[in-house]
Amino acid sequence: MKITTFNPLIVTGNAEEVIKHFETLGFEKRHNITVNSGGNDINNTRMKDEAGFYVDVAQVDGVERDMTMIRMNVDDFDEAYNFLLEKGFKNPKGDHTVDTRTNKSACMIAPSGFAFDLCQHIKE
Repeated sequence: MKITTFNPLIVTGNAEEVIKHFETLGFEKRHNITVNSGGNDINNTRMKDEAGFYVDVAQVDGVERDMTMIRMNVDDFDEAYNFLLEKGFKNPKGDHTVDTRTNKSACMIAPSGFAFDLCQHIKE
């Protein structure tokens, strides 16, 4: 398993406000994508600063309080998913994954409570 990117992800009900905060810190929007996670549309904005740091901001309607996760992109989703399961991580949606034309992802929660947004970008 190779990790290709590793950065913070903020899940919020008010992405516009969070994005503005990061823009004041020098981050700029790189791209935006909306995916359906099995009932909810999630609008994800990727941001980057001049030093090369990334932060993602995910708009999820109904989120009462912002949550911080770690986005971990990998080259082989299935290998990484099974590795995390072996380490005691849990997918809070059972075995449900978000599968789109360009992405496969799942939330994985560690036994101690921190969470990864495990992703693999699918190249066309």
